[in-house]
Amino acid sequence: MFAGAALLLLWGLALSPVTEQATFFDPRPSLWAEAGSPLAPWANVTLTCRSPLPTQEFQLLKDGVGQEPVHLESPAHEHRFPLGPVTSAIRGLYRCSYKGGNDWISPSNLVEVTGAEPLPAPSLSTSPVSWITPGLNTTLLCFTGLRGVTFLLRREGEDQFLEVAEAPESTQATFPVHRAGNYSCSYRTHAAGTPSEPSAMVTIEELAPPPAPTLTVDRESAGVLRPGSPASLTCVAPLSGVDFQLRRGAEEQLVPRASSSPDRVFFKLSALAAGDGGGYTCRYRLRGELAAWSRDSAPAELVLSDGTLPAPELSAEPATLNPAPGALVQLRCQAPRAGVRFTLLRKDAGRRWVPRVLSPGGPEAQFELRDVSAVDSGNYSCVYTDTSPPFAGSKPSATLELRVDGPLPRPQLRALWAGAVTPGRDAVLRCEAQVPDVSFLLLRAGEEEPLAVTWSTHRSADLVLTYVGPQHAGTYSCRYRTDGPRSLLSELSDPVELRVAGELKPQEEGAAVQAFAPMVPSSGLRFHAPLQR
Repeated sequence: MFAGAALLLLWGLALSPVTEQATFFDPRPSLWAEAGSPLAPWANVTLTCRSPLPTQEFQLLKDGVGQEPVHLESPAHEHRFPLGPVTSAIRGLYRCSYKGGNDWISPSNLVEVTGAEPLPAPSLSTSPVSWITPGLNTTLLCFTGLRGVTFLLRREGEDQFLEVAEAPESTQATFPVHRAGNYSCSYRTHAAGTPSEPSAMVTIEELAPPPAPTLTVDRESAGVLRPGSPASLTCVAPLSGVDFQLRRGAEEQLVPRASSSPDRVFFKLSALAAGDGGGYTCRYRLRGELAAWSRDSAPAELVLSDGTLPAPELSAEPATLNPAPGALVQLRCQAPRAGVRFTLLRKDAGRRWVPRVLSPGGPEAQFELRDVSAVDSGNYSCVYTDTSPPFAGSKPSATLELRVDGPLPRPQLRALWAGAVTPGRDAVLRCEAQVPDVSFLLLRAGEEEPLAVTWSTHRSADLVLTYVGPQHAGTYSCRYRTDGPRSLLSELSDPVELRVAGELKPQEEGAAVQAFAPMVPSSGLRFHAPLQR
């Protein structure tokens, strides 16, 4: 079997410059091509596979199909696969893998061997973000599978290359970028050589101030808190190595903080006072004397109530507590007087949280649940609190149990490619749902186990089949499920057909039953199972 490669994260909890840094270990190998002569790059080609860990077994993969593994007499970090002159039988998309313990590690980067000119396009990416602002060192990274080339950077609208970088011992070059615009890169093997096909365009924006971070109330603090309770909020920036600030209104909140990653911080509020409820925001800035603060995050609400005021009344319209899927439900919270802040509470499977907060000015707040589905089922109540001292709060209202029957709404699955997929490329399918904070599952017709599972805070997720080969041809659907003790599962989407260019050769039939699991991305949990027939 092929094991999904894991990232090993060693994170410090204190916000010191040393322990704030995260150490990432990527066990995937790297693959590159070397030309016998830069004047004729396809005349004599060798592929080199390098593993970060010593191993006795390497494997080359071509067009999505594993070749015969190579067993070495003693462990090594590197193995060379001579291809020789590039003919029609040699052309293709290559990756490599190695054996770590009893499992094959997820495959390397892709190297395209075409045997033709212009040379295949490189890839262009940004680091750490795709925007520039004063004090930030944004760079563009141009990468190709051919080692020892000269890289060329171009900005859209300009005739000449902006930067030229030689990389005699590397497959990539880094370019600093100081102006907004659309950029692409290419490369050549010698000074008089024809540049390769250009990379896809990358857009760099100029942002001042930097974009807002996100602020969330941690799960244990998401309900109605009593004065004296602790609370925790998490602020996440779009890049690492920044200073954070928690604010309530225009005032900075000097509270203890901790971190598990250099792009985020946990603000710890202890023994909340009665007036500490309400909206909080956070912001960040680059480390430097002239760095500007980012835009403020969207507010995150802390709800405090001491339970000393009379309970409000909560009613539903329509009066039925078993509405049809897709209906509009209005929950009306009525207080004895005006000028208070209303909070709608929902409890489901032992978890209580705050979905809405309103300050209407009158003695009544109306909370709308649009296009309801089974995910809206739960026990609802409401409270109200004074917005001025002594910040008294009510007891919770009587509970209304809302139940919406039926499965979750059907998602939509879209293929992010056109026509047949070239063997060796990745196939990306986008699953779109009507609710956020769910796990998306990709399934193949006739199989029960999902091929990919991705959790997302958004209403969609990209599900990836990596290094597609003939064995991936088939029909796919997606569905999503809610997490927690009371997990709900949606209906299957309409199917999408994946066709793979070319046909399976007889000698490849036995080798084409395995696929690979890519890395776990930092933005969410993703698992790709091996694809087997």
